[in-house]
Amino acid sequence: MELDKMDENDWKYHGEGNKSLVVSHIQHSRVLRLLKYPSEDAENTHQTTEQAFQHILNIFEYSRNVMKPLLGEKYVHSGEVVKLPLDFVRQLSLKIQQERPELRCDKVMDTFSGCGLCLPNLTHLSPCHFGDRRPPLCVEIKPKCGFLPFSRHVTKDCKRKVCRFCMHQHFKLANGKWNRLSRYCPLDLFSGSKQRMYVAIMNLLEEPQNNLKIFKGGELIYSCKDDAKQQPDLDELVQHLWPYFHHGNGHQSSTTVLSEFIQLICSALLSTGDSNRSGEQRKVQLAESRVLCEASPLHRDLLRNGGPGLPKDCVLAKILQTQMMDNLDIEGLYPLYKRVEQYLEEFPKERNRLQMDGPYDAGFLEKVKTCPAEDDRSIEYAVGKVLQYRVAMTAKDCSIMITFAPCGEDEKLQPHLEIQPTKSRFASSVSILDLDPKPYESIPHQHKLDTKIVNYYLMSKHATQELPPSSLYTERQDCTLLFHPV
Repeated sequence: MELDKMDENDWKYHGEGNKSLVVSHIQHSRVLRLLKYPSEDAENTHQTTEQAFQHILNIFEYSRNVMKPLLGEKYVHSGEVVKLPLDFVRQLSLKIQQERPELRCDKVMDTFSGCGLCLPNLTHLSPCHFGDRRPPLCVEIKPKCGFLPFSRHVTKDCKRKVCRFCMHQHFKLANGKWNRLSRYCPLDLFSGSKQRMYVAIMNLLEEPQNNLKIFKGGELIYSCKDDAKQQPDLDELVQHLWPYFHHGNGHQSSTTVLSEFIQLICSALLSTGDSNRSGEQRKVQLAESRVLCEASPLHRDLLRNGGPGLPKDCVLAKILQTQMMDNLDIEGLYPLYKRVEQYLEEFPKERNRLQMDGPYDAGFLEKVKTCPAEDDRSIEYAVGKVLQYRVAMTAKDCSIMITFAPCGEDEKLQPHLEIQPTKSRFASSVSILDLDPKPYESIPHQHKLDTKIVNYYLMSKHATQELPPSSLYTERQDCTLLFHPV
């Protein structure tokens, strides 16, 4: 990328989260990630410039030195830190402002530091050398936490029976964040059971919230609407998908198209990318008590069948193993946080040695990996557990990008690229993104939020009327077959 020849007209708005905004190049397969700030902070340019550079550097080093070794080299793309011309950044900010969702405009793009991250555009399959001219499809899933807490420090029994995501739904509904409860349960997606995974993805399609987005040729075609009251149109999605799943011998029904698309996603999530491996694959298998959520809409008999577990090197297994570094739950972690806080009050110069704010290097990862198994009352144990919790929180909030490029029957592909769960043949790639470090200072907030979510769930579960039957279960014959296999 030639930084001295940057032109804002070569870039377009791609999307944004709470703390950063992404633009994509209109010709090349790359994106720029730029920070955002509350409008009132934007005036303090000197502080913002210093903070922006350190913030971007922290994101890059944390992704490269901490999360990539834990999640796998093939899944994580750390990108590179870039210093952009300020005139380009300011013109770009003006160009994309009208494309930003209104609800995101309470923050402004950083136009003072010029700092950013240059990353591959994961909605494309690169290198894209396939003969098929249909644009690639990309599915972005934010799976959330895939297990029930198993810590002896958990005080409310409901946390051992209902997953955090399902409980949080009630709290978000009450606060007006969403207008409808999602039927998606992360424990179904992480089960390794194709039946449970199938239904989990169906539920994401029915109610995507901020957990599902679908792109075609790099353009967003399916997600939660800006107006949360309006549900996305599944029929419109089917129209986009139909050219990828018709087989030339008759009309494919909407049900069949959606079914094949979901099977494609499931296969990619379970793929290890090594079709040459012989013998039985090792599995990541959790105890039954930690993979069954009572809030899941699935029939209890299907849940009790559990699941075959996840192939050890598939993307879901890598994420789940990292999430499970939180083995104390926030209730067991919070007293250790207070131990660290008390120690730092007495010995403030120790903050750097203990790497509470980085640097995110090999030494940080070593502290995460070598934390003692039992509490020996040392500050090293408390710090190690706090760092493990922060890493686990990153894994609980990450996103998975799955990109599919259709290809012909006679095209030769590398084995790790090919996926063919249905009649159609695709090349695919799987990546993990949104791997920012979670701030040490947010732990008290997480402790309070956990209490609020649990208390609200206990208060509301008896008062809330049972959800009406989902149209996906009553109208789609595939689901009947799933529940009543011949």
